Amino acid sequence: MALIETEEAARRLARAIASDISLYNEEKVVEGISDDSLYDVMAEELEEGRALFQSRVAPSMQAKNFYDRAVIDILVRAKAHIDSKMW
Repeated sequence: MALIETEEAARRLARAIASDISLYNEEKVVEGISDDSLYDVMAEELEEGRALFQSRVAPSMQAKNFYDRAVIDILVRAKAHIDSKMW
């Protein structure tokens, strides 16, 4: 399989991975945000998602932090309604 080399496709993949992580780990995401420990609680899932992203995109796209941005947008910002010390 060819590596993804366009920003749009890399962004789309990153968001799809982050969405799946959020969908299949809803309770852990809520717990992590509530306790301000999201990255600790979700470390394994986030690293697995990062590895998948890196295996599918060209190195030039990895350097643009699309995966990290997707995690923030989908796992953090989308859960802004949850009470947390973060906000």
